[in-house]
Amino acid sequence: MVLFFIGLGLADEKDITVKGLEAVKRCSRIYLEAYTSILLVQKEKLEKFYGKEVIVADREMVESQVDAILHDADKEDVGFLVVGDPFGATTHTDLQLRAKALHIPVRVIHNASIMNAVGTCGLQLYRYGEAVSIVYFTDSWRPDSFYPRILANRQRGLHTLCLLDIKVREPSLESLARGRKVYEPARYMTVNTAIEQLLEIEQDQKQGAYGPGTLCVGVARIGSDTQQIVAGTMAELAEIDFGPPLHSLIIAGETHVIEEEMLAQYRCQPSDRS
Repeated sequence: MVLFFIGLGLADEKDITVKGLEAVKRCSRIYLEAYTSILLVQKEKLEKFYGKEVIVADREMVESQVDAILHDADKEDVGFLVVGDPFGATTHTDLQLRAKALHIPVRVIHNASIMNAVGTCGLQLYRYGEAVSIVYFTDSWRPDSFYPRILANRQRGLHTLCLLDIKVREPSLESLARGRKVYEPARYMTVNTAIEQLLEIEQDQKQGAYGPGTLCVGVARIGSDTQQIVAGTMAELAEIDFGPPLHSLIIAGETHVIEEEMLAQYRCQPSDRS
């Protein structure tokens, strides 16, 4: 029996690979990891396409109730579905290690993720440096630990992929302080919010990693029929409406002439800006 890690790709129920769909069909239980990313369709569409029930696994289940996922996985096939590629998020490594400690065979079925699909914007993948995650500011927390990595990438002429925060089934701090969990509405960071926060951090750091005039590319819903790609300065992109989630931001480094030709087709126009 096998614990399958199955990548779903980027957009909808049909992005799963043939090999992944075959694995789903043979599984007794299927879990959908639903906090590091989301598909652009509801789980009901997955259930109709697969012909079986899908159990949504939120952060609490994956990190605190992993035994429920691994239960009887040594006796029956179990599927763990991940948007994008199974190991685009490091949290899934822990589940794999726990399974192997219990002598449960693990099989990984890969798929496209934002880490490689972002190449569609025209900036070449081998010219990217370390990716970073941008998380929401709070009233008391302005996280900026990623800033030195962006600075290092820019100093080396490399592009930076910024993965933007999502909040799905997150308990409010106020409810936790009162000893009971009340979950906040889902939130998905936009390119606009990311740029606003990045510029605020640059004002504090003042090391010149980037600024309002820095060339960037905003992308939204990559892999879907409604995907949006817009290139422009930070100041320009801050005024673009990128529509529904999911969004990502690329801070460009030095650009090759071929990259510049590709970006030209995505350059924002005055009419694009709100």
